[in-house]
Amino acid sequence: MRDYDEVTAFLGEWGPFQKMIFFLLSASIFPNGFCGLSIVFVGDVPEHRCSIPGNLNLSQAWMNTTIPLVPGTQVQYSQCSRYRLDVIRNLSEMFPDPDLLNVSGIEEEPCLDGWDYSRDQYTSTIVSEWDLVCDDKWKEPLTTSLYFFGVLIGSGGSGVISDRFGRKIVLFGTMGIQILFNLLITLSSSWEIFCLINFLRGMGEISNYVTAFVLGSELLQKSLRVTYSTLGIGSFYAVGYMMLPFVAYFVRGWRMLILTLTLISLLYIPLWWFIPESPRWLLSKGRVKEAESIIRFMAKKNGITPPAELFTNDELEHIQNKHLKSVPVTQLIKSRNILVITVISMLIWMIVAIGYYGLSLNVPNLHGNDYLNCFLFGAIEIPSYISSWLLLRNCPRRLSHAGILALSGCVLLFMNLIPSNLSIFSTVLVLIGKLGNAWAYSMLYVYISELYPTPLRNTGVGVTSMASRTGSIISPYIVLLGSYQENLPFIVMGVLMVFSGIVVLFLPETFNMPLPDTIDQMQIIKWCKSSHSDSTQTRENNVVILKEEML
Repeated sequence: MRDYDEVTAFLGEWGPFQKMIFFLLSASIFPNGFCGLSIVFVGDVPEHRCSIPGNLNLSQAWMNTTIPLVPGTQVQYSQCSRYRLDVIRNLSEMFPDPDLLNVSGIEEEPCLDGWDYSRDQYTSTIVSEWDLVCDDKWKEPLTTSLYFFGVLIGSGGSGVISDRFGRKIVLFGTMGIQILFNLLITLSSSWEIFCLINFLRGMGEISNYVTAFVLGSELLQKSLRVTYSTLGIGSFYAVGYMMLPFVAYFVRGWRMLILTLTLISLLYIPLWWFIPESPRWLLSKGRVKEAESIIRFMAKKNGITPPAELFTNDELEHIQNKHLKSVPVTQLIKSRNILVITVISMLIWMIVAIGYYGLSLNVPNLHGNDYLNCFLFGAIEIPSYISSWLLLRNCPRRLSHAGILALSGCVLLFMNLIPSNLSIFSTVLVLIGKLGNAWAYSMLYVYISELYPTPLRNTGVGVTSMASRTGSIISPYIVLLGSYQENLPFIVMGVLMVFSGIVVLFLPETFNMPLPDTIDQMQIIKWCKSSHSDSTQTRENNVVILKEEML
């Protein structure tokens, strides 16, 4: 009995239609690269100090003396306190020259009149507009975490929605939602409203990415799917990432920056007329005529004459029955082997996400030019996707992941030993850490999907990858540690990545292994070999899953 891939094999693997779909779906990811990480510039913290009211009639010398100096290696004014203004005003009337006095003993007070922000780099950010500093500095990482919480909710719901309503309508619907909320967020009148819309932005952004990934995997032949998920989607995401600092360099206000990036996204609306619905999904819903129409259109684009009859009745029944009903999440904990694989996978997903987003969001805290550093962080992802594509084709999964994660973690830990005067070398080390982290991230989907049997694959990958969303929610607070000690975020991320590199070694190897179709065919963790009772439970699980598939 032929399956869908065998029925459509006459279309070829790399014809004009496949090239068009490969390029257009990959290009649809381009806005995700700059929209998701725009918070790097939108939420950056400009230099600031307490505002001093002009009606005090203080001389410039006394104005400069009003702000305390922070002890340290460099001369830096306090950002969250000032000397009591009533005392300063009285002293200024008695002593015209503040150098004649030792003002360090004067009592300090908070910035009761707000802050003055440097406009050397930005005309405005959400931090300068709503004073997200000092006692309210906790709001800045929370803003980013709420966006990633939206990503978490969107990643959980996008698959269910696209299974019900179709890949194409969800792809373009979520792109429309993303554009709509990007426009609305520029009208935010308060931090609370910004956070609410930012949360909704996150839901649309990830749904677009996931649906494009699924639609491409279903429209393209099996041999192209790894290339599409790495070189295709990954490279266009990286190019969008590289576009962000270029636009931000010329547009220094946060509202106009988001608006400009949104207008670029509008260029993708015409793709509706070029990207078809997934024939696989249409067949699974019994919409055979629509599926056949699209397949014949694909053949026409490739200059191929399709057979008069694409599917026999038996093949249609076989293909529709192969669309497996999702199994309960509880199946992931009924076998000790599956439970251990799931827990380890979730841990790795979360740590890799903490490293990826922690490094990406930490760009403003690095030495050097923020725009150049952000561009390099995007550019470094392109060789990571190329390398992951090569490794997935030629190297063992487990050792590749372990080596990459351990090396990246060690590089970040080495940062603590670099003298402050070697700032360029420090930035190079962070770039190497980002390269390895993006490398591991792009390979993880393939590796984890190979660990689970067919009935549990979607459920297993979905549940474990949602742990990465938890990691991205945590990552802004890892970056916040840098306000207490400059290298503390790198130490935390380095330790976690080395730990995850060790944990990967406990997973079974899947390279050159056939994909398991049942739980019995799964690779077994050596130190978690099933006992007799566990084997009995595994057989019972297989029976339960088979019964659910037949419903």
